Amino acid sequence: MKKILAFAGSNSSTSINKQLAKYASSLLKDVDVNLIDLNDFKAPLFGVDLESELDEAPESAHRLLNLIKESDGIVLSLAEHNGVYATVFKNLFDWMTRIEGNFLFKKPMLLMATSPGARGGQTVLTIAEARFPWHDGNIVATYSLPSFDANFENGKITNKELNNELLEQVEKLQKAL
Repeated sequence: MKKILAFAGSNSSTSINKQLAKYASSLLKDVDVNLIDLNDFKAPLFGVDLESELDEAPESAHRLLNLIKESDGIVLSLAEHNGVYATVFKNLFDWMTRIEGNFLFKKPMLLMATSPGARGGQTVLTIAEARFPWHDGNIVATYSLPSFDANFENGKITNKELNNELLEQVEKLQKAL
């Protein structure tokens, strides 16, 4: 059985992106989903001075990197803070690149974002789509859910058109596994 790593690029205890990642990964068939929380991967704020003081990257970055390496595919929903990645994600991203520059290992990925606003995190998606291939990111599908509060309830997307769009993207990931 294929192993999927699903998570949100957020450390919010009520992350709407984690809710979306959980829902999207539940739509995949015949896979084992490991839904993780970045709160379980705490790491000091990356900086070159700190890096030179340490013998190696934090254990949490190694653990996350190993989960990526051991997976067959990734479902990632990025939180957008001021138009870019949330700090918790960017920090782990920076640490993992110090261990392994190509830390995404060409794993097929469904890359998503959502937000309370009408753009649904499209700015952070655009940034990630441009950046991830530099780290062996294999983005096979993308999805943006606008106006989360109006379109998501009881663990699923309530707008039929938006849900169908997600189903199409999930199918792309399913085929790439």
